[in-house]
Amino acid sequence: MGADTAALFTGLVVDYLADTRDESSRVSTALSYDEIAARFDEPIPRTGIPLATIIERLRREVIADANHLYHPRYVGHQVCAPIPVAIWTESLAAALNQSLAVQEMSPTTTALEHRVISWMCELVGWDSHSGGTLTSGGTEATLTALLAARAAAVENVWAHGLGENPPVLICGEHAHYAVTRAAGVMGLGMRSVLVIPTLDGRMDTAALRATLDRLRDEGRQVMAVVATAGSTATGSFDDLTAIGEECTARDIWLHVDGAHGASALLSDRDRHRLDGIHHARSIAWDPHKLLLMPLSAGVVLVRRESDLEAAFAQKAPYLFHGAEGEWIPDQGVRSLQCSRRADVLKLWVALQRHGTDGIGALHDHLCDVAMTMHDLLVEHPAFEPLHRPESNILCFRWIGDGTQTDDELDAVNRSLRERYNRSGHGWITATYLGGRRALRVTIMNHRTTAEHVRQVIDGLAREASTLA
Repeated sequence: MGADTAALFTGLVVDYLADTRDESSRVSTALSYDEIAARFDEPIPRTGIPLATIIERLRREVIADANHLYHPRYVGHQVCAPIPVAIWTESLAAALNQSLAVQEMSPTTTALEHRVISWMCELVGWDSHSGGTLTSGGTEATLTALLAARAAAVENVWAHGLGENPPVLICGEHAHYAVTRAAGVMGLGMRSVLVIPTLDGRMDTAALRATLDRLRDEGRQVMAVVATAGSTATGSFDDLTAIGEECTARDIWLHVDGAHGASALLSDRDRHRLDGIHHARSIAWDPHKLLLMPLSAGVVLVRRESDLEAAFAQKAPYLFHGAEGEWIPDQGVRSLQCSRRADVLKLWVALQRHGTDGIGALHDHLCDVAMTMHDLLVEHPAFEPLHRPESNILCFRWIGDGTQTDDELDAVNRSLRERYNRSGHGWITATYLGGRRALRVTIMNHRTTAEHVRQVIDGLAREASTLA
């Protein structure tokens, strides 16, 4: 029975991956949410049905109208076409079903998690006092890091709360919403979040310095400064050296949201974009982005592992058995989650199979394709790239023949993206830059080449000609 079940599901996935090599196939569905939801509008099953029937429904009703991330003209959101060995490791993680809260519940995978975390801290440039844990993603990683920063800033905060004069949290205007979400969750409130303007897509370090000076003169405490390495909108990198030196000189906690961009540490060519990251007290890093892991695989790293333990000042004698002050391998004392699957397995397997050099080369390929698309758009009379890509993210705008107003162009660019995605020929996303609608691509598939992004541009131009 087990072998038959495995064969059916394995065959389904193998067929799907093979089908995505057909570049004439649709990239995504043309159906609306309501049309898709209608096919699953049925009462809860009271009795079981044959597995073969379920497999066929998966093939026809789920896979067929999904977003096909392996299709080389899918250049949408920051969700990758995963490395194949990591896909197949997922089934092993599910079969073992280890919970990484406590070492005795996950003896081998706990050791693997500590080893992988150690490797990642080594890439950052930290010493053996550093540590961390896997998370569900960058949002949880940033929240966890800022909980550690809160514990460092406010004495006995776990027991007594923030009080009437909470510390200030500082971030750039391009920071991910995870920062303000963390502020809300922690009880800081948005009034305690100060936003530094950007300059050429990066945090304005002069404005940061002036803000820190003003807060010092006012006697207000700064809980943390959050810098961004690989912003969601454009993939830009803050000046971590300047920001890090400023925070170090003032003894302020620096958190680097490197959920997207920290993977450049594996690239010999691009790791300079992260110069200064060693100044950070904490880092968010998403292997399920540019390390090409299946969802989910986030990581929070801290320069001093004890800081992470201080973030969760709780006792649970039914789980954690270490004496006061004793280091224990249990990751539950360092994590927001209790029940945690062994996501580290897929990351460890991928590193074993490809090494940092191999994964770094994939990173460089994705960034190269984004730069190629930029150069193609520069040459195209109807499009305008809005920045030079620093990673695998590129924003641009259809400008037509230059006779339309900005408001008219906003409307065309909005409709253009919707029509193109419904066509099935490709899939892109969008954002706002400078208050104007922008088209946006993220190259997350190792199959995508220069020819494919040329096809995306041509497809968008054809749709735009009908709109204009």
